[in-house]
Amino acid sequence: MTAVAPTATGTQLKWWKKGDIAAFFALFTNNLTNIITFTALLTMAGLPSEIVVGRIAPAFGLAILITSSMYVWFARRLAAKEGRGDVVALPSGPSAPSIFTVTFLVILPVYSTTQDAELAVGVGLVWGFLEGMMLFVGSFFGDVLRRTVPRSVLLACLAGLGLLLLAMNPMLQSFQFPVVAFIVLVLVFMNWFGRVPFLGKVPTGLLLLIVGSAAAWLFGLQSPEAVQTALANAGFNPPQVSVGSFLEGLGHSAPYLASAVPLALANYVFDLENIEAAEAAGDSYRARPVMLVNGSATMIGALMGNPYPVTVYIGHTAYKEMGAGIGYTMLNGITMFLMGLFGLSAVMLSIVPLAAIAPILIYIGVVTAGQAVRETPKVEMPVVFIALFPWIASWANSLVNNVLKSVGTNAGEVGAQTLNAAGTYYTGISHLGNGAPLSSLLWGMIAVFAIRNRAVSGAVVGVIAAVVSFFGVIHAPVPRLADLSQGLGDSQVMFAVAYLMVAALFLAKWFQDRVTRDRAVFSASDEITVASL
Repeated sequence: MTAVAPTATGTQLKWWKKGDIAAFFALFTNNLTNIITFTALLTMAGLPSEIVVGRIAPAFGLAILITSSMYVWFARRLAAKEGRGDVVALPSGPSAPSIFTVTFLVILPVYSTTQDAELAVGVGLVWGFLEGMMLFVGSFFGDVLRRTVPRSVLLACLAGLGLLLLAMNPMLQSFQFPVVAFIVLVLVFMNWFGRVPFLGKVPTGLLLLIVGSAAAWLFGLQSPEAVQTALANAGFNPPQVSVGSFLEGLGHSAPYLASAVPLALANYVFDLENIEAAEAAGDSYRARPVMLVNGSATMIGALMGNPYPVTVYIGHTAYKEMGAGIGYTMLNGITMFLMGLFGLSAVMLSIVPLAAIAPILIYIGVVTAGQAVRETPKVEMPVVFIALFPWIASWANSLVNNVLKSVGTNAGEVGAQTLNAAGTYYTGISHLGNGAPLSSLLWGMIAVFAIRNRAVSGAVVGVIAAVVSFFGVIHAPVPRLADLSQGLGDSQVMFAVAYLMVAALFLAKWFQDRVTRDRAVFSASDEITVASL
């Protein structure tokens, strides 16, 4: 990335600059999209507005305010240390992939099973707290975590999450309401993928919301009555301690915590990347304090009712080029807090249709997947696609189960054999799709260690996969101890044995290499040759 040369603005860091206006709208629109998205997803699924708007949204805004305030303090401290007035504060926002992960893999499955909104949100709070704790701890042991999981694997897991969990349903929604979504989608192509934007002086995020909302109102897809209802439900909702809900969810959270591991690692890596990008642009922030703030704010937010992690948002260099300073970040934190405090997220949703937001989510998903392809070494490219399969199966599994549920039945009543005979391969879909976040990570690591000829590492992953499958963390609808008395008739035993066979194969490969003294040599261009020691 090309560094941005500091401009001569003196040594005094101002609270507000002209460039903060454009930067604020760009950052606020992204944050607004996220709060509208989870408000829509949760309320449309049936969770009460008093929980979503009255508790989650205020705590969400509080977490953003905490990180924004601390980022401003870091910027002022850096400006004082270096005697510069052109320092730009880091942008703050939620982890967008985590919003969809905790919504679709944690809150909604629990609510669908129990119809208990308090319990569903409580389990989500435990997930969010664990995510924050891992970010907090990761600030001290980040290098160890990054060495454990190859970067290509992590990005490949996020590619699957981005395409299947983040972008696929919004793409379907776009084709459900094309008169709204198509024009917004093409504007995304022009302004964010292209280099010559349409109405470039208007922040693109704001332009998308305006155009999409105008189309929805023009074609009668939004109603004044919905706005009136949302305004009636709006009110003063201060953040409140939700330790009771957290403790209630603690006892039911184990089956849903696997997805926190790859997402916490991903957020950690993305934080470091954004901090490094800021340094390339001339603002050198220490990683540990920033990571400590993100982890702490996420944990505080979880205890106050917000299950969604906060992180360093992308775009620091762009905001610096806009001429921003610290005002845009501070105003964004204040605005997001006020949105939650007065219950304005539902009001915004009644004005801005979900179909106008969907193309923005498609963009995020495509960019996430594109990053995996762009930053993965050529020799490791198959890993990206291997890691996609569990996510594809997870999406298909949800689709099949939702279809069966809509007609008043389920896979157990219909029978897996009947579904298999119809060509759905339901057994395979269920096994591969259950525990997708962790199985995607494990299979990505198995693939990359096989490609890189790291046999011992591959054997270790095989053993780990055998253990987690034995306990039903992956490849099973809910975790449970495998029944050894059934032998391979118990699918968890079968998968544990299969993964142990994988570990044994890696060990056999390691032994062969020791005997033949062969090793793989990777050139700077990632071409592979085999050499004898």
